[in-house]
Amino acid sequence: MGGSDARALSRSLLDLCRMRKLTIATAESCTGGLVAGALTDIPGSSDVIDRGFVTYSNDAKRTMLGVEASTLLNFGAVSKETATAMAVGALERAGVDLAVSITGIAGPGGATPGKPVGLVHFAAAARDGRIIHREHRFGAIGRSAVRQRSVVEALRMLMDLARGPQATAKPRREAASRLRSRVARSPRRRAVKRRRPPRG
Repeated sequence: MGGSDARALSRSLLDLCRMRKLTIATAESCTGGLVAGALTDIPGSSDVIDRGFVTYSNDAKRTMLGVEASTLLNFGAVSKETATAMAVGALERAGVDLAVSITGIAGPGGATPGKPVGLVHFAAAARDGRIIHREHRFGAIGRSAVRQRSVVEALRMLMDLARGPQATAKPRREAASRLRSRVARSPRRRAVKRRRPPRG
């Protein structure tokens, strides 16, 4: 998987988003803006791509995307929780329909116990409330290869969300705020059973 895969996916994603009138923002750490670069390399992408956040440091994740300091402290920058918070933060701040985030260890250094080189967490969020997370362990295949594969995976996740249903009637920022609060609490709700009147 290389540049040709990313270019083909970018074209397909942009075409689909144009058809469905969807906009995109990206939030990238270890890829340093490569996803946004792959998309904006396609002529005419400005009608879909709103912005890209390159949040390499923890401070950038906090100030630009609103990732809580406690999330970074308790789970680390390379985690499901941080990736999800990054995606939701990008969605909320940009007011777009779809957002994707990437945070990982491209190498050759940076590995910690339980988090080897090649570990990457991805998250994608949609304005209609859908959130997906994926974890990949690419291994020590080289910094460039980890980053290239991460770009392709992020584009695939955006495609998955772009194909799904979209709620067009909700105000963007209001829906994104509800999405953020949904991440913070349990998504399951207990069904309330209605009592039937006693039979005579």
